[in-house]
Amino acid sequence: MTIPVVQGVPVEGTAQQQPYQSYENNYQQQQQQQQQQQQQQQQQPLYNSNGAASAPIEDFGDAKIYTAQELQTYRQNPRKQFQDVFFAVLFWIHIAAVVVMSTIMFSSGNGAEAKYSSEFNDVIFVGGVSAMVSLALSTLSLKAMMNNAKLLVQVALVFSVAMSGVLAAFGLLSGSMIMGVMGLVMFAVGCCYAYAVWHRIPFAAVNLKTALSAVKDNMGLTVVAYIFMALAFGWSVLWFMGLGSTLGNGDQMSLFVVFLLFLSYYWTHEVLRNTMNVTTSGVVGTWWFVPAEASRFWSPALTDSLQRATTTSFGSICFGSLLVAIVQALRALEHYTRENEDLAIVRCIVQCILSCIESIILFLNRWSYVYVGLYGFSYIEAGRNVVNLFQQKGWTAIIADDLASNVLGMISLGIGLASGLVGLLLAWADKSLFEDLGFESGRGPGFLVAFLVGFIFASVYLGVVDSAITTVIVCYAEAPAEFESNHPELSSEMRNAWTEAWPGLV
Repeated sequence: MTIPVVQGVPVEGTAQQQPYQSYENNYQQQQQQQQQQQQQQQQQPLYNSNGAASAPIEDFGDAKIYTAQELQTYRQNPRKQFQDVFFAVLFWIHIAAVVVMSTIMFSSGNGAEAKYSSEFNDVIFVGGVSAMVSLALSTLSLKAMMNNAKLLVQVALVFSVAMSGVLAAFGLLSGSMIMGVMGLVMFAVGCCYAYAVWHRIPFAAVNLKTALSAVKDNMGLTVVAYIFMALAFGWSVLWFMGLGSTLGNGDQMSLFVVFLLFLSYYWTHEVLRNTMNVTTSGVVGTWWFVPAEASRFWSPALTDSLQRATTTSFGSICFGSLLVAIVQALRALEHYTRENEDLAIVRCIVQCILSCIESIILFLNRWSYVYVGLYGFSYIEAGRNVVNLFQQKGWTAIIADDLASNVLGMISLGIGLASGLVGLLLAWADKSLFEDLGFESGRGPGFLVAFLVGFIFASVYLGVVDSAITTVIVCYAEAPAEFESNHPELSSEMRNAWTEAWPGLV
């Protein structure tokens, strides 16, 4: 199916059909040119006819760039063969090793491990209560976001800027000039950014509303999110009570072993999170193209997407998750070995570099996993194709905006704080909480444990919506005509918001 575009912007409708006919012809010509270039093994020009940066259409082994016709075929019949099998096998071997080692440690019954388990009973109790609070608040937040999408995007943007101002004020009042100056710079940059993107808020709000509509029509996704949150919590308990307890003997372990321990923890959590992301992308994609198959609590789309994410596409999930986990483990290792204050500046630079690398990989994973969920591509194929899509459309600047996702971050933080207050109340009601860990007062640890658990659980739960937002943007870039046909009201809102946000591309 041929989809007309205008400067990378999809347009439909009988009232607008005639003005955009020439652009449809240009799009068809571009597709023909790409096919000819693939046959002749020639590189595509640096810029397409719309002036947008364009990636070469080449075949790099498995990382092939697919044409629109090929993508439509895969859309109707996603790949069924297993992708990136090596990483899936490596992951399950690692899980088996962790379970065996933890079981051996638990069954050994020596005094040190028994004491360790008893000491952490309070942590498990407070964490369990705060997890339940987080789940309840996360569920309630979906309806609030649905009814107040635009307002929440505005509040989230102002909130992010205000936090920089609070940091600056705190630094200046506490006598820390470096913190104060950095806060002022961040506040000034934040104000400029807010002013520059304020007119784009309606487009971000419609993206959020569309994503929430897809999730609302497939509320079974929340059940899957609950399951993955339970698995994440169980894994954290298993790791901390088993392998994590050995970190107390850091002087007797090599740094490589410590690194592997951290890698095990972060890799599993990333795999759980990204499996949920891929499942959500598959469901939202089906809702976009064939809404009849994704419009009830537990739809056929959910069953099929979850099955693919946990079988044929699981290797791709493990691959991308491993890249992130390696960087996270290195950052954790740097904190773990922090002893020499003379090298503080060097450590700060290393942390900054690792943080930047982690952000880049997370950004690429975010968009790559949409294609993994939609088409069943391998990790490398998915990444190259989705990047090529945005380059061809001229949307490389558009996807850098993260206004809708800022709402989810703000709500996750709010839920974390609410959970922290619950932990504080528990510690106030039971003065003996955390005494076994050596704390005279349990209020601080109670708040911290509850906040971290509440924030993490809310982030995983609302990750469903974040994945849906990402999928909506990809699908709108790739197939706007189907959106107009299947969801005309939302499509009309999206077009109007696009015109307001990106008038130069209309």
